[in-house]
Amino acid sequence: MLLLVAAFLVAFVLLLYMVSPLISPKPLKLAGAHVVVTGGSSGIGKCIAIECFKQGAFITLVARDEAKLVQAKKEIEKHSVNDKQVVLCISVDVSKEYRQVENVIKQAQEKLGPVDMLVNCAGTSLSGKFEEIEIDRFARLMEVNYLGSVYPSRAVISTMKERRMGRIVFISSQAGQLGLFGYTAYSPTKFALRGLAESLQMEVKPYNVYVTVAYPPDTDTPGFTEENKSKPLETKLISETSSLCQADQVARVIVKDAVQGNFNSSVGSDGYMLSSLTCGMSPVTTITEGLQQVVTMGLFRTIALFYLGSFDSIVRRCMMERQACQKADKTD
Repeated sequence: MLLLVAAFLVAFVLLLYMVSPLISPKPLKLAGAHVVVTGGSSGIGKCIAIECFKQGAFITLVARDEAKLVQAKKEIEKHSVNDKQVVLCISVDVSKEYRQVENVIKQAQEKLGPVDMLVNCAGTSLSGKFEEIEIDRFARLMEVNYLGSVYPSRAVISTMKERRMGRIVFISSQAGQLGLFGYTAYSPTKFALRGLAESLQMEVKPYNVYVTVAYPPDTDTPGFTEENKSKPLETKLISETSSLCQADQVARVIVKDAVQGNFNSSVGSDGYMLSSLTCGMSPVTTITEGLQQVVTMGLFRTIALFYLGSFDSIVRRCMMERQACQKADKTD
């Protein structure tokens, strides 16, 4: 009997692997495609632009700092695979005025053709204790990290639906999968991107347009370096429980998942566990992906409880040490 059940399970899994490619999206060819990257002047955004350029894409970089855009353009052009490729730079704040963003996208499409893939990478981070963060920073982070992705996506979606093809990528964060000490302003903006991505995917999937939401871990970028300058001790200690990734490594994974039309994009074993653990009602690209989530959910939840316990321990220890220091100061 046990052998029969085992044989059935093996046959079922093999069948899933055989059927999955039939229901998966057709991969997007980047050679000759027009890829728009917001926040593409540095960090993960620039590395994504480089990775796409290496595969023959035409690139539109969108960011605020003109000097950084020019420098990024020079770096990207070094990776051309043919003399027809173009890197177009446009300076604009994608979180301010929708009409301005819409006009910028129109300009890019007039020069390089319809947008085949949009990568929403514009964003900023901020860490600090809830009561110590200036109240206006909550609104500003939501503007940059959320509306800064809504506006460009809104500007390209109609054309993608008309053409029956396209990819839209939202760069969230592992802080958009779980809330951590010090991220009361930052995490909600990244959680919001998932809600947007899930809702939008349901709308555009019938038009052969696919959405990818990426959850990169701590990544060695200028933004991460700047964030560390004011990061609370508790947040630093929690971050140190996982390794720091390189931007080019993260970019390769995101581009690969976006091309394949995968909804979730994660990096490393921790990222895979988090994506499976927090999948909820998010769409799956293949049947095997859904099966893996079902099978691993209990195990990953058990592991997650140990992680959460260690994080709580870090927070309590820091609080006790701080209180001890305060008592010592009063005694002196």
